Order: sequence, then structure tokens, then C-alpha cells
Amino acid sequence: MVMADRPEVNTASAPVTALTVMGLAESMLNGLARVPFRRPWQGPGGLLDNLGQSVTRQVIRSFMGFSMGLPIEEFRSMEKILDDICRVVMPPFIGITDDVEITGDTIGGVPGIWCRAKASSDAYVDDSDDKQSIGATILYLHGGGYIGTSPIMYAAFAASLVKVTGHEVFIADYRMAPEFPFPAGVLDAADVYKGLLERGVASQHLVVAGDSGGGGLATSLISYLHSKSLPVPAALALFSPEVDLDLDHPSIMENAQLDILPWNVPVTPYLHGVQPNDERVSAIHAAPNPEWFPPTFVCWGADEMFRDGIREFADGLRAAGVPIHAMEEYGMFHVFPILMPWAEASKRVFRELHDLAGRHVTPDPEAEQTH
Repeated sequence: MVMADRPEVNTASAPVTALTVMGLAESMLNGLARVPFRRPWQGPGGLLDNLGQSVTRQVIRSFMGFSMGLPIEEFRSMEKILDDICRVVMPPFIGITDDVEITGDTIGGVPGIWCRAKASSDAYVDDSDDKQSIGATILYLHGGGYIGTSPIMYAAFAASLVKVTGHEVFIADYRMAPEFPFPAGVLDAADVYKGLLERGVASQHLVVAGDSGGGGLATSLISYLHSKSLPVPAALALFSPEVDLDLDHPSIMENAQLDILPWNVPVTPYLHGVQPNDERVSAIHAAPNPEWFPPTFVCWGADEMFRDGIREFADGLRAAGVPIHAMEEYGMFHVFPILMPWAEASKRVFRELHDLAGRHVTPDPEAEQTH
């Protein structure tokens, strides 16, 4: 369910939505026209990688800049159209490229989608009496700055995770701001997590993952689980997580011209009066302990605005004794593995994710591993 489909969410009229989509197309075309003037051949990789990075950066930056200036009802209507397009395009695309299939489900009252290798369709978690145990399940919390995108928009990346790790991925369709500010998203994530445990997925077989706002939400979920004395997952995987909502580090301005994010990153709609330095929303202000904070993989780009905050977060985990593998990729921007899976930097991330699964996720000897 995309946010526009929720009864509490207002949307724009059809004519206004059409004008909004036209405006988005014009903005992105204007962004593409700027690419040749930004030295697209320069970058951390080969010529094709650098060109791809320049085009991706400009297209996403144009999309983000245009979207952040919209009234919320127009934003939701545009998001709905993009979601509908992805529902048509994504299933056959990932079926061909990654041999992965998509199925809908509701866990703990929260809707979402499963991404699973086709060959493993008989070895996943369901409510049937003859279900088999699963070796590893990834609970993925999608990004979007706590305000946008939907699970199906992340199907291609989730399919890559399935292919790399051999696990299944559930992308939760959690509630987002401004209609549902903190703590709605955390509570939804916790309901999915508890629902997976109730279905028979052991915590040592679970990985919680997320990017951007979803990465910040993943860290909030870990703290929530600890506060409720619930078992934590086997590992945590974060991609450019939004773990510092103060937004006061030098990289916020230093990298504004290099990143895909708008210079005025919105956090107020999500916080809704909660202080940005509250440890429940900004993990760099928390006090992690290796007794309850799981082994963590985190990657980010050296050119992204959140760089300094993520560095501080990683240093804090390391100082606390939490097992951590941190990767900062030169010349890369926000959530680069998701936007540029073909890049060499992204391939390095995928290789590390494969190793993470092997090091920290306990395989189920009774599960039939078919993928």
C-alpha cells in the first residue's frame, strides 16, 4: 500500500496531479541538460562509471529538489503514479535479471512485499501448518527521509540483496510523515519484527536493514527492542543511514553541491516536536552496548551530506565494542549502492554483505537451502 492509498492521506485532483507530473518531467530534463557542464567524465571510477554517476546524481537531485517544494497532497499523488509504474515494471524486471519473485503479505498488521528467489518458494515463512524454517530473513526498512517512496520502488535493490545473500527480504510498508510522524514508523517496524518472531523466525536468523531514513529507523528499532526486552537481530545492515537529525556537521554544507540530497533536508515533519538530538531518533546520541546492539555493517559515500554524522555513529559503535564493518567509498553520494548497483564501489558493498551473512547470521540446519 502506497501512502496515497491510506484513508487518512489526502491527494490532489487529477488535473493538478497531471500538472505536477509534467513539472517533474520538465525539472528532470533541465537537470539532464546540466550534466555536460559538470565535467561528467571526472570521478572515482572509469569513464562509464563516472558518466553514470553524473547522470544519476543530476536526475535524482532534480527529482528531490522538485518534490520537496510540492504541497503534501501533490507529493502523495505523484508518489502514487510512480508506485503504479513500479508495480508494472519491477516484477518482470527482477524476475528476469535476478530470478526473484514478489509476493504481498501483511505481518503484524503492517503490509509489505516479500522478495524471494524463485527456487526457494517452498522454504519461506508463512502461516501454513507445513511451513519450513528459514535460514535467514532480512527485514528491510526503505528510505525516503521518513516521508516518501514505497516498498515496490525498492524491489530491484531487494532483489540484489536476495541474489547476493541467498536470503529472503521483506520490505515493510511502514507509515510515514507528515501524516504519521514519530513514533509511528518505529512502532510499525517493531510490529513486523515481532510478527516475524511469532511466525517462527528466530532472532538469530534475522537481519534488519535499511537505507537513509529507513537506516535511521532501523537503529531506532534496535533501541526500541532493547527497551522492551525483546531479542535483537543477528545483524544490522545500513546504507547511508540518517542517524543524526541535528544536521549540524560540516559535511551538510561542504557536500551539498556533490550529493543527491536537497540542501534543505526535511526532518521537522517526522520529528513533530521531538528534539533532533533525542536518542530515539538520532542514533549518534544513543549509548550502544555490545550486549544488545547487534554486529553492524554500514556504508556511505565520502561525498554525501550525512558523511560526518555516519562517521561519528560508526566511531561510537566501535568505541562501545560493537562489532562493526564500516565502508566509506571515495567519490560516492547518498545511497549509491541502491542508485548505482553497477558501480565498482557498489559491487564492493555487495561482496561485504555476502560476508556479513556468513559471519553473523546463524544458518538453520533444518532449512532446505535452495538459493
